Amino acid sequence: MSSPLVNLQPQLVWRHFDALRQIPRPSKHEEKVAAHVVAWATERGFEVRRDAAGNVVVAVPATPGHESAPVVVLQGHLDMVAEKNQDVQFDFLSDPINVRIVDDYVYATGTTLGADNGIGVAAAMAIAEDPEAIHGPLELLMTVDEETGLTGAQQLDPTLLAGRILINLDTEEDGALYIGCAGGADCNAVLTVSREPASMATVPLRISVRGLRGGHSGVDIHENRGNALKFLVRALHALRVAGIDFELVSLSGGSKHNAIPREADAILRAGKDTSALRAEIEKVAAVLKDEFGEIDPSQRFEVAELDDCDEYRRVMSRGDRDRLLNALLACPHGVLAMSRAVPGLVETSHNLAVVITDGNQVKVTTSGRSSVMPSLKAVMAQVEAVFTLGGATPHVGSGYPGWKPNPDSPLLKTAVKVFEKELGIKPHIRAIHAGLECGLIGEKFPGMDMVSMGPQIESPHSPDERVQISTVDRFYRALKATLAELA
Repeated sequence: MSSPLVNLQPQLVWRHFDALRQIPRPSKHEEKVAAHVVAWATERGFEVRRDAAGNVVVAVPATPGHESAPVVVLQGHLDMVAEKNQDVQFDFLSDPINVRIVDDYVYATGTTLGADNGIGVAAAMAIAEDPEAIHGPLELLMTVDEETGLTGAQQLDPTLLAGRILINLDTEEDGALYIGCAGGADCNAVLTVSREPASMATVPLRISVRGLRGGHSGVDIHENRGNALKFLVRALHALRVAGIDFELVSLSGGSKHNAIPREADAILRAGKDTSALRAEIEKVAAVLKDEFGEIDPSQRFEVAELDDCDEYRRVMSRGDRDRLLNALLACPHGVLAMSRAVPGLVETSHNLAVVITDGNQVKVTTSGRSSVMPSLKAVMAQVEAVFTLGGATPHVGSGYPGWKPNPDSPLLKTAVKVFEKELGIKPHIRAIHAGLECGLIGEKFPGMDMVSMGPQIESPHSPDERVQISTVDRFYRALKATLAELA
């Protein structure tokens, strides 16, 4: 069966993206995807270099007559966020991404699409074999593990690159050039809970939050989308305030440190007459609908009675239950400060990302971002204090640096000129409240002149992810023209 992508333009980009979306993932360091890139490069006689982290560099010779042009690095990452809706049967380890076209967009079906950063990787590979592309020597830098904490870029071997001009292909906004990004850090906290026998006069229930949009904890945080974990904890707190007794078995939600949680579940025990509990949950749902209905119109709570079993008969002690709920209530989430230097840019934010109950341990992951490093440290110290007061053991990672904007960048001036001439538009010059690998690469390679561009990708890190077809063509034209100008 032919792919629905086969006739899209530019064909070289979509052909490579089609090959990438059929590779099972994720695997360790996206090794299957890296192997695909290495095999492609080897087949074409391109030199391939790899470092201990698994990062790949493909050296592409200059177009004849342009050998003396400066080396340009085209950079993207090989991994994707593997998210799916709970009711979708899909295995990222074995199944290819199922794509469909609706109007001017490509979607997956119930899963993330992998356009972040599959389109960028595909564009770099397309440039390398495009007979109409004019360019100097190229280094295609394909990093690993970007989505799990930028660890590929963190461990990038400084001897791997000769180029000092870099075009990052991981921007998700049509007609924009990005010249700065936020730094970030994660907090992992573990609360050890004691358990006791459940009351014999109770029944097990599952309270679920469903239907939230989720999204990228940097790119989408300014929209104040709902956080399923926060919704669920507010509901459980409301039960406490209303005097409705319940025993907590487990609480879980979220799956990635850099994604706003879309779904969350609590398993608890309550009296056999659940009418008061259900009525209170309905009240909370109505309040949250009033607060978040415009941005998350499909939000809902579900309450279901469960078949009893041994797993549900050991509940958290009352004190540990309250310590957990209080810490999660106090944990900051959302936009914390706006930039005074760049109008409209989120400066500092924090995401309550993942909660997992594993036996006698409740594991919490949060993620902070800021373009001002002292502010990031202050927020993470606050989060550390919240979980310490809650009786947990928190650990804040070292994080990663931001990318300080350089409005006087020669590469930026070249790209702006190309956008105006090739696309007939004046590009928006932006900084992003998310981690781009440019921050880490710039730290490893002082003096690296960098800019980031890409097509329109919406709702990354969620099953609603989509890429606008017409903007892929504009992005590729701009990239090709920029390289020709630099050559």
